[in-house]
Amino acid sequence: MPEVTSDESADEPDDGVQIDLISGARMEGLTSMEKIRLILDGVRDGNIVILEEGLSPDEESKLIEVTMTEISPDDFSGIEIETYPQSQATDQSLLDRLMGRESAKKLTVIGPANQLETLHKDETLISALVSRK
Repeated sequence: MPEVTSDESADEPDDGVQIDLISGARMEGLTSMEKIRLILDGVRDGNIVILEEGLSPDEESKLIEVTMTEISPDDFSGIEIETYPQSQATDQSLLDRLMGRESAKKLTVIGPANQLETLHKDETLISALVSRK
């Protein structure tokens, strides 16, 4: 069993980056503002948030709008958000495609702007560099 020294605490995490993987089932029962609060609270704590099913275009817009009101130079630098591009080959219904509605079933990665940098993005891969504060 590893020994805990005086400058190490068993209750405190090390200097790593926490990643919150949020399932579609958890987001399903939430209102748009509850989703936004869940995401922003995690990101403000310095976590990277990954959504299994992403947000609707309206929810993404609202997330950005709310984020802009909360930015402060010393406390919160904003968010970096990347979503897989919506593919026409998804299992989106014909009616949804005809009506121009997008499915929210897409992976979304959200993190603090000062810690998450997108290196590469295409329809099958999001490659990001996550740094410590």
